[in-house]
Amino acid sequence: MTAIKDIPFRYDQVGSFLRPDALKTARENFLKQTISVAELKSVEDQAIIELINKQVHNGLKAVTDGEFRRSWWHLDFLWGLNGVDQLIPEHGYQFNQVETRAASYQISDKVTFNPDHPFFEAFTFLKEHTPEGIIPKATIPSPTLLFNRKSDTFTYASYTDEKVFIDDLATAYHKTIQKFYDLGCRYLQLDDTSWGMYTGFIENAKSEEEIKHWHQQCEAGVTVINQLLKGLPDDLIITMHVCRGNYKSDWAIAGPYDHVATYLAQLNIDGYFLEYDDDRSGGFEPLGQIFKNNPTKKVVLGLITSKFPILESEEGLINRINEATPFIPLENLCLSPQCGFASTEEGNHLTEAEQWAKVRLVVDTAKHVWQDA
Repeated sequence: MTAIKDIPFRYDQVGSFLRPDALKTARENFLKQTISVAELKSVEDQAIIELINKQVHNGLKAVTDGEFRRSWWHLDFLWGLNGVDQLIPEHGYQFNQVETRAASYQISDKVTFNPDHPFFEAFTFLKEHTPEGIIPKATIPSPTLLFNRKSDTFTYASYTDEKVFIDDLATAYHKTIQKFYDLGCRYLQLDDTSWGMYTGFIENAKSEEEIKHWHQQCEAGVTVINQLLKGLPDDLIITMHVCRGNYKSDWAIAGPYDHVATYLAQLNIDGYFLEYDDDRSGGFEPLGQIFKNNPTKKVVLGLITSKFPILESEEGLINRINEATPFIPLENLCLSPQCGFASTEEGNHLTEAEQWAKVRLVVDTAKHVWQDA
């Protein structure tokens, strides 16, 4: 029986799925102003209902709305907070081989909780259409996305003190997550590329001063996350997904977890989704640090890539899981894709059929590895 105590599940998923053609067309028509907001929402609603059914059909115990109402995995949420505005820079973010669409944010006022955040209505729709016995899962970006910077200069509008900013950010997130809980959410995931970026920045740092700066950023990340978690309901399970970028099947940075394991181990969350689909993430040794500090928490190994269509072998996945067990017990491990299939509306370079084959591989492999899957 599906139970809150089992979250994250032995076979789980990160959250985003490829947008169906009908939804892509509707979004294009909306931007061209040839259909209304209501007409776009109707297409979104139908696509999400169909997605929920597909997730259940493919064996998942927790379902999301695929992030179908978003353009970006993170910006749509951040723009919904009071004090955070849209910004269109001259250039996008440079990934390994491609540059993203140009979009960002600016903090123009005091950051506060928005009781009318559109994600609340989106979650309510998801919950209302999730079958009995299945868990509706909410995914939102981590607050660390709002204070990543490459210098020690703090220049946000309305803030001259980083501590005040972190306090406001933690309060806004705490109230937001409490609202999700009040709407019936019991499984919420913080998506956090910051830790994946810090691994690369520290790995490639050119000076001790630069390394010190990124460690200070890590410390601030621990502070804001643990602060926002204080006082949340005990039966709300919060996990964190860490990756190193996911845009049109490209990645942004490489670096092992060794540089951030000590900080990840300090987070008062219930489980970790960690990217491990290729050698960019390093070895499993850092899992020992996380387990040492958190012997009851689970680590979901993201061994199946969401970036490319080639299907991993079940034997290879089981061997990889076994490679992790010298550092963390098998009973503390789970399995998932390494990231979502469409962190932005463009999606990765694979078909829906190839996407669902990946999901079924996760489920089938986990059932062969864990008796309680």
